[in-house]
Amino acid sequence: HNTAPVSPKIKALLTIALQARENGKSVTPEAINSAKELGATDLEIHDTVLIAALFCLYNRYVDGLGTALPKNSDYYNTLAERLATTGYVRPSQGFDYLKQTTTT
Repeated sequence: HNTAPVSPKIKALLTIALQARENGKSVTPEAINSAKELGATDLEIHDTVLIAALFCLYNRYVDGLGTALPKNSDYYNTLAERLATTGYVRPSQGFDYLKQTTTT
């Protein structure tokens, strides 16, 4: 994350996210102070920890259920294209159109 083409503030927030990914108590005061010095607000720090923690929860949930994931990268490309153009808004045609993409 340190070489990503993003602002120093975002890099500092990514450091916090990586720490939160390991363990909630792994987020250091130094990382928080660094982010604040680079302009991060309390809300941005809060949201960074929240998002990182939620992704950990979702990943563990999906893994724990033994969810079968599509092996065809076209499925993920379709999802990525949709997220890039419409965000997380539910598609008007529902999710059935994704079944047209091979999931094997």
